Amino acid sequence: MKAQDLRTKTSDELSDQLITLRREQFNMRFQRASGQLENTARVRVVRRDIARIKTILTQRRHDADSAAVDKT
Repeated sequence: MKAQDLRTKTSDELSDQLITLRREQFNMRFQRASGQLENTARVRVVRRDIARIKTILTQRRHDADSAAVDKT
């Protein structure tokens, strides 16, 4: 997933997607431990998507905080 696509989504949508990706990551961790994981490359993709979403959410929070400080 590209960061550009993620930036068009709302914070609520990103939070929901983050929860979904974390569940997927959790399930893949168990599949890998039991030897049932077939697509090992997906682990890396999910991990990076989680990082992208968290980065965008943090940037939005930072922008909102700095906008609030500028008003005072």
